[in-house]
Amino acid sequence: MIIDCHAHLVPPALAAEIIGRAREFPSLRLHEGKAGVGFAFAGGKPTRPVPPSLQDLEARRAWMAEQGVERQVVGGWLDMFGYELPIAEGIAWSRLINRHLAAAADQQFIPLATVPLQDGSAAAEVLDEAIASGFPGVMIGTQPKGTGGVLDAPELTPFWKMADRRRAVVFIHPVFESGDPRVHDYGMANAVGRVSDTMIAVARLLFAGIPTRYPGAKIVCAMGGAALPAILGRLRTNYALDPSLADPEVNLRALWFDTIVQDARTLRFLSEMVGASGC
Repeated sequence: MIIDCHAHLVPPALAAEIIGRAREFPSLRLHEGKAGVGFAFAGGKPTRPVPPSLQDLEARRAWMAEQGVERQVVGGWLDMFGYELPIAEGIAWSRLINRHLAAAADQQFIPLATVPLQDGSAAAEVLDEAIASGFPGVMIGTQPKGTGGVLDAPELTPFWKMADRRRAVVFIHPVFESGDPRVHDYGMANAVGRVSDTMIAVARLLFAGIPTRYPGAKIVCAMGGAALPAILGRLRTNYALDPSLADPEVNLRALWFDTIVQDARTLRFLSEMVGASGC
């Protein structure tokens, strides 16, 4: 069986309901144009419009059949996770998205929930609900609370404890804005920015010891580890200089990885560094 473990989905009914219920979210602003609907949260920068390809289920099923992909693990769209929303709105927003993702689940699509990661206790509560309703886990962005947020923040401890207790999949995905304006040219936001963003976010988890502290959580790192396997020697050196840190190699091997590296040589290297069973 071929399983695509890294995909995104915005069910058409979700976009329609958001438009109809936008007034229930005072901190949300919709931007409707020819290209589709975009969002602005809490006065922030508008997102890109929702791509039509994320909403066309029939076209996706046809593509999967052509590629021989039998199952696809789908999270929501990172641009619309709304981590900038006030907590109460964030909880309602995540529950709205999750309801539609759950409705889209079938033998082909396996959904990952979203949670209001701007608050660790709220994220834990929504994750608990999602697992109870049948979700195997959650997809989270690298920067909770917007640019500069970190996944090893102490206030997220309730979330990690719940992921551990519930043995949840936690797929870590880069956000669109990496926080570095140098990647805004040459298409580097996608080619480089998402890699550096994920690398920094997950490196912090390694040195904080999150993967080994919460072994029940199946933490998945996007883009084949986002260059972390390639800099493992430097991470080890940092650990040798400061033994108060958690061992990065032990924690790296506790992760799972997708295989979106787009180069067979890189995939072989990843397998050599972390073991084929983790990919």
